[in-house]
Amino acid sequence: MAAEVLVDVQGLAKTYGPLRAVDGLTFQVRRGEIVGLLGANGAGKSTLMKVLTCYLTPDEGTATVAGCSIESDPVGVRRRLGYLPENAPLYTEMRVREFLDFVARMRGLNARARRMERIEWAVEHCGLKPKYMAPIGTLSRGYRQRVGIAQAVVHDPDLLILDEPTSGLDPIQIVEIRRLIAIIGQTKTVFFSTHIMQEVEAVCSRAIVINKGRLVADGSPTDLKAQTARPGRLVARLRGVDASNVRKALEGISAWRKSSVRAVPDQGLVECVLHVGAGGQQPEAREVNAAGEAFFAAAREHGWPLLDLHGEGMSLEDAFLAATGHAPRDDDAQDASAAEPAQTKAQG
Repeated sequence: MAAEVLVDVQGLAKTYGPLRAVDGLTFQVRRGEIVGLLGANGAGKSTLMKVLTCYLTPDEGTATVAGCSIESDPVGVRRRLGYLPENAPLYTEMRVREFLDFVARMRGLNARARRMERIEWAVEHCGLKPKYMAPIGTLSRGYRQRVGIAQAVVHDPDLLILDEPTSGLDPIQIVEIRRLIAIIGQTKTVFFSTHIMQEVEAVCSRAIVINKGRLVADGSPTDLKAQTARPGRLVARLRGVDASNVRKALEGISAWRKSSVRAVPDQGLVECVLHVGAGGQQPEAREVNAAGEAFFAAAREHGWPLLDLHGEGMSLEDAFLAATGHAPRDDDAQDASAAEPAQTKAQG
């Protein structure tokens, strides 16, 4: 049985003068999903979130959160969601404890026992125990983001909306916030915007891609990659070998149509891409298997330390580029483009 629809967006549009920032968006988010909203800067992600949180009124369309309409019942919508904008709205002169208590009171948690229960839950799940009594103004940006998420969940909302939650954080803080989102996502529905593909792959069960305010792709990260995967490519990684020697050895093998070899000096690796079958066509399994066996044989013959050999699918970044109308890197297309001038010259 499918989970209950928590967010229902139908034909939503928002215009700023001549700019149509959100253009007829329609989608649903079900309970228990962690959904990543992907889009380039200016795609309409923040505008969509401001409409869903009732900060902005749509020009067209409708949306409901837990059955409450953003137009006819905005107070009901706000009661059922928690929101963290890109720049966390914090009172830096307050201590963490004081701030969360203040937010909980503003959210209607008047009974002290219930208020303390929710504050303790938020502090525990957001990893704030070490900073519980610290002034917010003394916290790192990473901890401030944790406080921002804690204030968004302290009233036990059905839906958590996060706008660019890792923007401006260092790599360690990014990992910590992603882990936090995954933990909260075990008990809450989470909808967050980002332009970082790794973020979606790390924590999301689903990705929605918008471009110029329109929905252009919707599905799990795995499905989005599979829909636009490039057929007939094997990728191998070798350690401690000379790229030019590998390139020369692979050129004379007929099991693949062509091969490309590049050194990755900072990792001490050589990456080999084998193109199997006719360009752009899905090769038969026997062709792929034969290419793999031929590469294994070459590695044994030349004594290459082989780390891995696998079929190459499209990355989520490539899938995003394809969905938004920017062709991903494709060696076959580059070859065809490079060959055109020569063919034209020969015909002339």
